[in-house]
Amino acid sequence: MTDRDMLKQLYLTQLLIIFAAAAAGLFFFEDVRDVLKLWDIRDMRIIWYGVSIAVIVILADMAVMKWFPSHLYDDGGINKKIFSKRSIPHIIFLTLLIAFAEEMLFRGVLQTHIGLWTASLIFAALHFRYLSKWLLFIMVTAISFLLGLMYEWTGNLFVPMTAHFIIDAVFACQIRFEHVRRDKHDEHVESREKKSPESL
Repeated sequence: MTDRDMLKQLYLTQLLIIFAAAAAGLFFFEDVRDVLKLWDIRDMRIIWYGVSIAVIVILADMAVMKWFPSHLYDDGGINKKIFSKRSIPHIIFLTLLIAFAEEMLFRGVLQTHIGLWTASLIFAALHFRYLSKWLLFIMVTAISFLLGLMYEWTGNLFVPMTAHFIIDAVFACQIRFEHVRRDKHDEHVESREKKSPESL
């Protein structure tokens, strides 16, 4: 699958999630005002909980990458293919879209009406590419449950959405920076080889 195809598929998936959230919202909520009540931008817990939990998850993920062999947390290179060639503004937009779409559906609609555990497990199961990797599946299930707990405690979708966005954006930017650094290293090696007398 080409880079362009991967990007199209990502956008299509997120649009389908937004459509599913809207359709389920029409079914579960009596009034659009009930949906608007799920969002409160003035809530300081967006910072205290959302940012703090994101930092904890990022540090935990970094510890896993340090202590466990890479084949246990390798997703088959999907995230690298999606984010390595994106610009930083594009990465910010993509991760904001993903965080909004997934939190609206899984926390705002499903968790509100079918409960924390069920919504968290559905969220984890729909990340199907992780099902064959037990460590990745445990991690995504734990993160989903943690995001659900934040929504349960605060009743404000901006809190888990902020955490979700920061987690995804940090790791996507890390993928991008590693790609740029590797390209610069390869260019440097290639340049040295061209200047080397042995290459003459």
